[in-house]
Amino acid sequence: MGKAGTIRAVVPSFAVTGGEISVECEGFQVDPGGEYGAYVNGLAGRIVAASATRVLVIVPDCSPGEAYVHLESGGDESPTFDIVIGEKIADDMHIVSNPAVDPSDDAIIVTRSGSRGQQLPNTIYRIEKDGYIDELPDPILNPSGIAFGTDGNMYVTNRAAGEVYVVSPSGINPIFATGLGIATGVAFDADGIMFVGDRSGNIFRVPEFGTVEEFATLEPSVAAYHLAFGPDGRLYVSAPGLASHDAIYAIDKNAKVEKFAIGFGRPQGLAFDRQGNLYAAACHQGRHGIFRISPDGLTIEQFLAGPNIIGLCFTREGNMIAASNDAVFSIKTDIHGTLL
Repeated sequence: MGKAGTIRAVVPSFAVTGGEISVECEGFQVDPGGEYGAYVNGLAGRIVAASATRVLVIVPDCSPGEAYVHLESGGDESPTFDIVIGEKIADDMHIVSNPAVDPSDDAIIVTRSGSRGQQLPNTIYRIEKDGYIDELPDPILNPSGIAFGTDGNMYVTNRAAGEVYVVSPSGINPIFATGLGIATGVAFDADGIMFVGDRSGNIFRVPEFGTVEEFATLEPSVAAYHLAFGPDGRLYVSAPGLASHDAIYAIDKNAKVEKFAIGFGRPQGLAFDRQGNLYAAACHQGRHGIFRISPDGLTIEQFLAGPNIIGLCFTREGNMIAASNDAVFSIKTDIHGTLL
């Protein structure tokens, strides 16, 4: 074994540019002359910390897809270790919520929200399967949450006006419900009932056009509520705060609120896979990216490394779509979401 040692694992095994990965190794020696490094697809990553058993590395802007990591020290190279790097499919965004998948054609829908009250010329985008980005007409002010109903229609919240719109490609977007406070996250239960999160502290139930009912109460959020229904029928909610130990909540049909998983910094977007695991965009134990939480809420592991990740969803092909505050990435994971 040379000075570069041997890589035992890379955690997590999925990452996007700028994410911090942990290279678990054996026998790595930091060359006192400074001739050492960690490389992803042959490009040097910035080393944050290094020891004989672990090297923390920032992923450089390298080619996406299946990739390899290796270490170098004193002229020696370690064997490589495989990981997967996400492909950037859109940038120059101002994203505050989960992306969504159009069930009719698998296009990815994202919003460009802007600051509160800021009217932008385009606020909703479709990323087609061939990579083409289309701007939907008739922009909605401060769009925050996106969800597709069982009727196939797309619903988008307007946090500035506390409204939910039915969005169509024609640009005619009727209001579905009003009086929703600072409306952010939106989700549908198995019966097709809409739920909307008002980040000032309320979860609303919207059983039909124009009807708004108070459902549950949480602590206010400094950013947004993010909502997702789990396979168990409960509504899961993240509400990022100023502390480093925020919880993800589960609310049953009787509006009973309990903490499902704890210890997160600013948890945001949520999505479930078909095995009942919950994925959350968050910070946990100093690591940033997307975390997988077991169905019982007791096991939390970093799934993807990436900076400023806001939301996520899964495509029918088994790709994860991860949205940062200004870019959208596609990562081949072979994981399928519960609603696809």
